[in-house]
Amino acid sequence: MDQTAELSVQEEAAFEEELVAALTDRTLHLIILPTEQCNFRCTYCYEDFSVGRMGPETVQGIKRLLDRRLDGLRQLNVSWFGGEPLLARPVVEEISSHVVESLGRLPELQYVGDMTTNGYLLDVATAERLAGLGVGSYQISLDGPQAVHDTTRVRAGGGNSFQRIWGNLLALRDSALPLRVLLRIHLTPANLPSMAGFLSEVRDTFLDDPRFSVGLKPVERLGGPNDETLEILSEAARTESQDALAALLHGTSPAFPAAPGMEACYAARANSLVIRADGRVGKCTVALTDPANTIGRLRPDGTLRIDNGRLSPWLRGWTSRDRSAVSCPYAGMPRQSPLLQIGSGRPE
Repeated sequence: MDQTAELSVQEEAAFEEELVAALTDRTLHLIILPTEQCNFRCTYCYEDFSVGRMGPETVQGIKRLLDRRLDGLRQLNVSWFGGEPLLARPVVEEISSHVVESLGRLPELQYVGDMTTNGYLLDVATAERLAGLGVGSYQISLDGPQAVHDTTRVRAGGGNSFQRIWGNLLALRDSALPLRVLLRIHLTPANLPSMAGFLSEVRDTFLDDPRFSVGLKPVERLGGPNDETLEILSEAARTESQDALAALLHGTSPAFPAAPGMEACYAARANSLVIRADGRVGKCTVALTDPANTIGRLRPDGTLRIDNGRLSPWLRGWTSRDRSAVSCPYAGMPRQSPLLQIGSGRPE
């Protein structure tokens, strides 16, 4: 078998493996937005903050949905997103406590809780409380050294954010908590000149601790109000800068951690759902304002009212065997902005 044919066989095998993982009803991935408000106003943010904190009916619906599904599951992943999820920490704790209580009778169920947070409210006491509720993995974004970061990751009421986030990260590093922190480092034309020095500091400060890792991510135009004036790296600059900076951090390691083989976006997986703070059910955390992203609603009794006509475009890559539609189903959907490209395979 020649090398091309062997690669094709491997690609087909990877596709089939991802297909099975995406469609099995033994796995459930819930991306929950306990609030869609945020204490930051990042200059490149695409969210409109039109929805507030999750109400009791939706919290009840999630708990009842879990009650309906847990007995048949082998794996449960709950990802907390927002807005800023720690602004609604009681909601996170109530639902997470419900999961943990249920695990006592389901010893074979694998449960993973993770959170995308700006890190401003993630002190050690909060992380310790959440670790006891099964939330132990975090993604936290930084935009470079303090002088750069504080111009783009701005607090909603005004003021800087870097020092408090950095202090929280140092405290987490110095703790003995069983956690994992992915530092998502954003790349822009403005911060690139300072990035080598900053990443050297990040490497020397955190990467001796195996609980910490770094991913490099160029900022995108994702439909936010500042898109027209937002400067982003060209494709050539992205490749060159990511390769050089990844080498500085990791030698030959990839710029952003990725699963081996083909990687399906969470939005292409039938067993992955976004539960918004108002009970709407979606597929993608970037396309929140697109009507095509609302595929149904969660009822208070835990049942889901799903519109299969709205759901099917998100899953079309599996039937057509279109790998691009599997890696980013939103990219080829009607009514999208031509600027939107997700393709990260993980919540942003």
